[in-house]
Amino acid sequence: MLAAALLLAVAAAPAGEPAAVLARTVERGEVLARADFETQRLPAAVARGALSPADAAGQEATRRIMAGSAVRAADVAAPRLVRRGENVTIALVSGALRITSPGRALADAARGEPVRVLNLATNRTLEGTAAATGEVRIALP
Repeated sequence: MLAAALLLAVAAAPAGEPAAVLARTVERGEVLARADFETQRLPAAVARGALSPADAAGQEATRRIMAGSAVRAADVAAPRLVRRGENVTIALVSGALRITSPGRALADAARGEPVRVLNLATNRTLEGTAAATGEVRIALP
């Protein structure tokens, strides 16, 4: 009888810890928002590594993440402003002087990351920094 009471107590206890999980499936490259999350009870080992909605919001998914899954730090990265093969504006900046030229990105980059671009006007490869969506900045001394 004691064993049956103990079994009932264990079965009635809530399983796991509350943690934020995705309310919908998120595809690779999508930017997460707080509205994409809901709270569910997960096993302690799974809940321990989950990011909070505040930490994950504004981050880009690095892989497809299924609904009901906890989001971990390895699942997200800073959003990419420049994507490989995409047309970009190359801006050479020196003080108040700003010269722009069309280019094509040779790699993905987030804000502040270095990226190589092909200048379409001169057919030369340049190294710059992702500054905004579709813009690579090259600072001159």
